[in-house]
Amino acid sequence: MIFETWLDMPIWGIFISLVVTFSLSAFVIYWLSFGKYVKPYSSTFTGVVAPFFGAVAVLFALMAGFLANEVWERNRQAARTVLGEREGLLAVQAISTATVTDMEDIRAAARLYAEALVQEEWPRMLDQESSAKAGQALLDLLTRISNPQIAVEAGSAAQTALLDTVLKLRTTRDDRLALSGDQTDRTKWTAVLILAFITQVAIGIVHLERPRAQVAALVIFSTAAVTTLGLIAIRERPFDGPWRISPRPIMEALHVISKPAVP
Repeated sequence: MIFETWLDMPIWGIFISLVVTFSLSAFVIYWLSFGKYVKPYSSTFTGVVAPFFGAVAVLFALMAGFLANEVWERNRQAARTVLGEREGLLAVQAISTATVTDMEDIRAAARLYAEALVQEEWPRMLDQESSAKAGQALLDLLTRISNPQIAVEAGSAAQTALLDTVLKLRTTRDDRLALSGDQTDRTKWTAVLILAFITQVAIGIVHLERPRAQVAALVIFSTAAVTTLGLIAIRERPFDGPWRISPRPIMEALHVISKPAVP
């Protein structure tokens, strides 16, 4: 629930929450290291060598890298599915226009499907939902193309090409909806954040004798952690996050298929 609320924030909210969290943890570490009442006890931990910090930092870096790779790969797949849908719609337009028979009803069904994607399905994906209207429009398009009369009038090759295109269009839509509901395992985010805080503690321990050096090291690491985790977080959700994928490719295809066919 905490992660859901955090990832629903705008970009500035995600970064500010990270800045506040890491600043508070750094302040607590500094206070535990040099506070008036706790310094006599914390000073007994001096002597931890610097390579200890490096070992913990490497673990954090590796886990953050795995997390970033998963998030970026999901975004790349999501972008490919949207481009695939655009190409599918344009292919339906091209094939139906190239045939000798009039296929205006098929182009009209493709237009209705594209309009349903832009107007209904994209807003619904903000809640990881699909549009029943878009699903029905795609089914209607497939039904029209499956009509045996198409093979008689336009030829079996044209009908087969149209069927293959629309079936790929349906598969691509299913992939997009699956990616819309897919999320990174929250245990990975938890592990990365825990390792980040442990790294801060390690920095504090290896600088127990130098307050200014500890502050500088904590500020540098915290800035790097906030920047890295913030950039990963804004890409966590490809279709409903603060930096979501636009339906512009579908709108471009809709613009093309809305033009009257040239005889």
